[in-house]
Amino acid sequence: MEVTPLPIDGAFAFVPKQYGDDRGWFKELYAATRYRNAGVEAAFVQDNLSMSHRLVLRGLHGDPRMAKLVQVLRGSAFDVIVDARPASPTFRRWYASTLVAHEHTQLYIPAGCLHGFLALEDETLLFYKQSAEYDPPGEFGVAWNDPDLAIAWPLGRAAPILSPKDAANPTLRELGLL
Repeated sequence: MEVTPLPIDGAFAFVPKQYGDDRGWFKELYAATRYRNAGVEAAFVQDNLSMSHRLVLRGLHGDPRMAKLVQVLRGSAFDVIVDARPASPTFRRWYASTLVAHEHTQLYIPAGCLHGFLALEDETLLFYKQSAEYDPPGEFGVAWNDPDLAIAWPLGRAAPILSPKDAANPTLRELGLL
């Protein structure tokens, strides 16, 4: 497995090894020991799968208890991690990567960081593991277009498709985090 530390404290990109022949291919998506040896201490307790159409933007979502391991299984997505941990040396820094299904890259998002993504193709499937079960009162959201973050979403002139909840997310400043 290829492991790359990201510019967000505690975040990583992983590319699991793929074994192929004329029948197709095989890859190991997750093995606790292998990820723990790479620096991931989180124990995952919930798996999720979302399907999004092109220009659907989900996020930015965070939970102080929840780390995530995300991967695109079909299509592609512009995936964003934002460090929302005030005590972190990389607080307010964001990192973005285009995840493409056939490249098999996974991103590890530490607990307390925000996560969001923009589907770049119809029927994009994003799979993610969580280190805590979903608990709506524990989750917080930040506006996808927070001017203090200035995330360079690849929208061109298009407007993202947002849920009513995500459209109403406050900025970091409105949350008192700045």
